[in-house]
Amino acid sequence: MGIVENSAGPKILTLDSSSLSGSVSLCQGELPVAESLLNIRSTHSEKLLKQIDSLLDESGWQLADLDLLAVVTGPGSFTGLRIGIATIKGISQVLNKPVVPVSSLQTAAMNLPLSPVPICAFLDARKSEVYTQLFDWHPAAGPVAIDRPEVLPPEQLLMRFSGQVALVGDGVFLYRQLIEDILAERALLPVAPAHQLHATKASWLALQAYQSGLFYSAAEILPTYIRPSDAELTLSKKQTG
Repeated sequence: MGIVENSAGPKILTLDSSSLSGSVSLCQGELPVAESLLNIRSTHSEKLLKQIDSLLDESGWQLADLDLLAVVTGPGSFTGLRIGIATIKGISQVLNKPVVPVSSLQTAAMNLPLSPVPICAFLDARKSEVYTQLFDWHPAAGPVAIDRPEVLPPEQLLMRFSGQVALVGDGVFLYRQLIEDILAERALLPVAPAHQLHATKASWLALQAYQSGLFYSAAEILPTYIRPSDAELTLSKKQTG
């Protein structure tokens, strides 16, 4: 499928349900049109479709107007990722539109533009671990990965750093004291709102991929878990027990 010819850029619906909070955005090209962000304790299945309907209504868009769909595919909450991906797949199959998967780690790094030091995405993975990846900020490309995504104990990660590093993500709230104890002045920590993932940031990343020809059919979109789920671990123990 070729790139949609639209002087203002493609109309993009983006979903992020990778954590407790979730967001939905409508963008046209690089420009945000509308965004809904909820940080409340309810399941994404209860709110995603309502958020989408509300944004479409407020913007005056119809589902049929959309050119591109994007979804944050993880790492993150296993349940949240499944809900978000299932939602975007359903819409894609109805509209027959391409989908771009977006990393939650790269989306987090989008919150620290023009950082002069490496950006460490630092997302809560539960079980006393964090999902993490290092990025350098590039003026044109945004956050460019330096290494591969990992899941590991925060102490193990923090002990690696010998120079200054900027940390961003909801894991910073949980482990702030640990970060300050280990890194001291080497840790650059942004203000609280900067740790929230935004669908508008993921949409910009999706647009860059789309313009490079990196888009997929709904069937090809899969979650990025990094580590096995509890169900997979239980099954593995039974098979080896």
